[in-house]
Amino acid sequence: MSTAHRPNDCQNGGDESGCGRHCLSRCCLRQGTRLPLYCFSKVEKVEPQANFLERLFKQWDDRKAEGLFHHDTNACETKSIPGRYGFIAHLIEGRDLKKRPTEFRIDEVLQPFDQNKFSFTKIGQEEVLFRFEESDNDNASESPNVIAINVSPIGYGHVLLIPRVLDCLPQRIDKESFLLAVSMAKEANTPYFRVGYNSLGAFATINHLHFQAFYLAETFAVEKAPIQTIATLKTGVRISQLVDYPVRGLLFAGGSNFKDLSNTVSAACIFLQDNGIPYNVLISDSGGRIFLLLQCFAEKRSRGEVSQEILETQMNPAAWELSGYLVMKRRKDFEEASEDTALSFLNQTSVSASLFGGISESILEALRDEVRP
Repeated sequence: MSTAHRPNDCQNGGDESGCGRHCLSRCCLRQGTRLPLYCFSKVEKVEPQANFLERLFKQWDDRKAEGLFHHDTNACETKSIPGRYGFIAHLIEGRDLKKRPTEFRIDEVLQPFDQNKFSFTKIGQEEVLFRFEESDNDNASESPNVIAINVSPIGYGHVLLIPRVLDCLPQRIDKESFLLAVSMAKEANTPYFRVGYNSLGAFATINHLHFQAFYLAETFAVEKAPIQTIATLKTGVRISQLVDYPVRGLLFAGGSNFKDLSNTVSAACIFLQDNGIPYNVLISDSGGRIFLLLQCFAEKRSRGEVSQEILETQMNPAAWELSGYLVMKRRKDFEEASEDTALSFLNQTSVSASLFGGISESILEALRDEVRP
């Protein structure tokens, strides 16, 4: 298993052999480094390659056989919670004890990258499955996009997409990186491989730009939620709000092409993060539907407004949890899980109706030039 090294090992360059830890920083990831490559096309008419998930799963299984994971996902229990929402409970006992510690403030959405804190440049190259590059991008080798394992997986094929890893970007959405994440969902070409994003303040635990993804052949609760369309853009992108779902959020779908859809959602994310509003994203249906979920759990917790009972569960409301896939750390919570306990947890994460209405109006205002009259 790879081990994070001292902060300055990789920043100082080292000798020709690098820092000796075979990491993902410039000292080891040199021009001659041969990371496996997967190329995709952003052209709409080009069909995704059939072997993307096959290759990802093969490489992921190899890393599992090498003992790089903190736990065996096959030994973790999963069950459907009876009720009309269809929440899913997944038990990983003691997961937080094995995760890398959070090393930044959890209540600020935008924070600068700090090279003295943990970043993905410090993981071992053995954790990388392959580079993920656009087929006509001549500059890809300068700072590669990489897909790496999540060493604390919450499901089968749980990986991290790290855009331009050597650029050391902080955890904030930009148009290009979000399109990359949507492209990965599109390339997977199945509704069961979803891509998620957590902003700082919404339970991202590492301040180095990354997305997460994993495979589960079940429908998430949020994907079944009723919706009400509130605007249609000139590109054909429809913006809807979730109806009768415990976490308030927006759904973006449609459009003349997936780039228009991606650009619309990234513009909304940029507005939120520039205004210090925590959010989570779920890229669903091979990139065809994108959920933008608003939350205020960290803020409520800091004000003492979260019940002690919920705090004791140590559950973190990140993108998967808000979407209805509840990762639990205690067997007691897993065995006693019900729709009522799930709703109690999710209700405490959501922003109020009045705040959501104001934020939604502000997002539409930010997109006003694109909205059909």
